[in-house]
Amino acid sequence: MTFAEATSAFAAYAWGPHMLFLLVGGGLFFLFYSGFAPFRYLKHAINILRGKYDEPNAEGQISHLGALSSAMAGTVGMGNIGGVALAMVAGGPGAIFWMWVSAIVGMATKFFTCTLAIMYRGHDDQGVVRGGPMYIITEGLGPKWKPLAVFFAVVGMMGNFPLFNTNQLVTIVKEWVVLGPDNMGTGGASDHFWLQLGLGAIIMVVVGSVVLGGITRIAAVATKAVPTMIVIYVGCAVYVIGSHIEQVPGYLAQIVTDAFSMKSVAGGILGTLLIGVKRAAFSNEAGIGTEVMAHGSAKTAQPVKEGLVAMLGPAIDTLLVCTATALIILISGVWQQGGVDGISLSSRAFEETMPGVGPYLLLLCVVFFAITTIITQAFYGSQCFRFLCGSRYVPLYQSFFLLTILFAATTSLNNVVNLIDGAYALMAIPTMISAVLLAPKVKVAAKQYFASLKQQ
Repeated sequence: MTFAEATSAFAAYAWGPHMLFLLVGGGLFFLFYSGFAPFRYLKHAINILRGKYDEPNAEGQISHLGALSSAMAGTVGMGNIGGVALAMVAGGPGAIFWMWVSAIVGMATKFFTCTLAIMYRGHDDQGVVRGGPMYIITEGLGPKWKPLAVFFAVVGMMGNFPLFNTNQLVTIVKEWVVLGPDNMGTGGASDHFWLQLGLGAIIMVVVGSVVLGGITRIAAVATKAVPTMIVIYVGCAVYVIGSHIEQVPGYLAQIVTDAFSMKSVAGGILGTLLIGVKRAAFSNEAGIGTEVMAHGSAKTAQPVKEGLVAMLGPAIDTLLVCTATALIILISGVWQQGGVDGISLSSRAFEETMPGVGPYLLLLCVVFFAITTIITQAFYGSQCFRFLCGSRYVPLYQSFFLLTILFAATTSLNNVVNLIDGAYALMAIPTMISAVLLAPKVKVAAKQYFASLKQQ
């Protein structure tokens, strides 16, 4: 069995129908179990994000805004641009509908998992407060559940290697900056290998200069870069949608009808649904557990507040950014032409809908999205490694993490996608199991918190 065949088999096994039950079924459980209460406090969540209820003296390392920005730096990236293109090629427009569904139930999932992130924080071997599924499991479920926490930490390190974002960033820079659109596909394999390796080395140096500063530096970079890039990216989408507004209702209808088509390119409704859920998991990470590590670093003594802030994430990165990408691709029509995938397809869509300037605006967003995502992944992986091996050897992990950037820059897209998809599926198992078991604790805390708001 070749490496490509092995990675494909790994992803296929990990993303069986059981993942629908775990992620979508679990999300629906959280949605109904909460009585939709968190959704009635969206305005309050925004006020928390604005700093109205900050607790500067509380335990933690970063603000609510810093926590959400750090979490979104890890989610708003190639999953929202290249990932949407992958979803449409593999599952057709209907996959976007199931991404929407996953985002809505994912909001409820994030409320529960990120409330637990504060409720059951732990301390590392240096006494620093830490959050994440591994601490939720050990602090909330008890020492006998530690093997499940160890399992998450092991697959969490694998899932947070910077493979997909590096691969796609190198691809778009190579195609639109170095080779140029007129010379795409030219040159020998060895020429491209050394070019890609060189681009990977540049990314490695840039990322290394930030990740060694820890979560406070990551949050500082993310807080400045992510909102700006979202505004630019959504601005491009507004321009494209506005100039083709008469076509938009038809494409939205196509997304819905294709979601229930037995003739979809994915082989029917179940195939389309699986692809949509898989790509949504990579887009917003609800139920995967990575975002829990970012929100677990927030300065707050009130767990429900962080759960409300975290709930905003899927609404922004999937319902807003992914929908923007999908409409640009649909309007361009390039998704039906074949021959390209991932970020290459998205860049062609931008070229078709915004000739000349489009791909370079996309390139600007992609550079910032990808770099901030890779930086956040380094933090997530370090958290997992620290839980397993202690703080002393974290620099060794960070060095290995940076070296994987070179591998990702020179390997194929399919290998990268399969490795990350498989790891994400495995990460969801301990995250969702622990969240479901501890859901009653969240419900009690939420009931008390919402009652206190009514008395104010």
